[in-house]
Amino acid sequence: MSETTSWSIPDQLQPQPGGVGFDLDAALRSIVLVHAAIPEDAFTASVLGTERMGNGVVIRADGLVLTIGYLITEAETIWLTTHAGTAVAAHPLAYDQATGFGLVLPLGAVSLPVLPLGSAAPTPVGSEVIVMSHGGIKHALKAKLVAKREFAGYWEYLLDEALFTSPAHPHWSGAALVGLDGKLLGIGSLFVQEPINDQAEQANMFVPADLLAPILDAMASTGRSPVAPRPWLGMYSTELQGHLFVGGLTEGGPAARAGVRVRDMILEVADQRVSTLAELYRSVWSLGPVGTEIPLTLVRRGTHVSVKIQSADRNDFLRKPRRH
Repeated sequence: MSETTSWSIPDQLQPQPGGVGFDLDAALRSIVLVHAAIPEDAFTASVLGTERMGNGVVIRADGLVLTIGYLITEAETIWLTTHAGTAVAAHPLAYDQATGFGLVLPLGAVSLPVLPLGSAAPTPVGSEVIVMSHGGIKHALKAKLVAKREFAGYWEYLLDEALFTSPAHPHWSGAALVGLDGKLLGIGSLFVQEPINDQAEQANMFVPADLLAPILDAMASTGRSPVAPRPWLGMYSTELQGHLFVGGLTEGGPAARAGVRVRDMILEVADQRVSTLAELYRSVWSLGPVGTEIPLTLVRRGTHVSVKIQSADRNDFLRKPRRH
């Protein structure tokens, strides 16, 4: 998504300083623009592109920035731009595949307000929230938390409880979801269609900030998540009318090497029936660590096909950032 300065949120949808119990200007200045350049031969280049732009949030006094990980994975160079227009080179410090969080470390001095971490757990559905992206008040949106629910993504991603807000913010990637107390509740990940009042409405999905606390210190100090990686199949799956189908395969990935084909129907994992993405992922991950052999029963043109996939660590396929 490209960043422009000409657009703005309609005035009536922008938060006003008198309507919140915190320093709105300081919170807005904690949001930075994240601009990442990725090599053309990178593993994720064909899917996520070679130029990625979104938002990040300063969460520590040393300038550490929290963003959504897909913006920075395999990045060769990163630049952070402040609200004042100052550009600072940065290093992609860490990316946690399980949550989707990414950390970026500025390579130059920054002096920006810190947005304190909060918790979405006690925030009820229906609460008023603010979505902030780089660009100040004109890029801030008053919204409501319309749902908290499980979310499963086709790229082998699962959150037990994601946050959904409406109306949708047009610059959601890495945007900050902020409560009326001025604390960070989540980081923007997706633009989605969410059922609201029996209608499909445009909304944003956020990764809850609650998931960061257990892994932040280790990620910041070692550049790695302290949680063991999950077995990865390199298989993009979709749900259709109560069934699961293979919609795509990572070239050279575990599933492709095992003979899985696009349009195969996924019937069972280790002889256990699965019909949703969440069931598929939990079944695969429950069988053991990375390297565990994953038996699948597929249906291909009306015939049952059994395959055994040697699971892998997705991170092994990614280009590693250069150390500065």
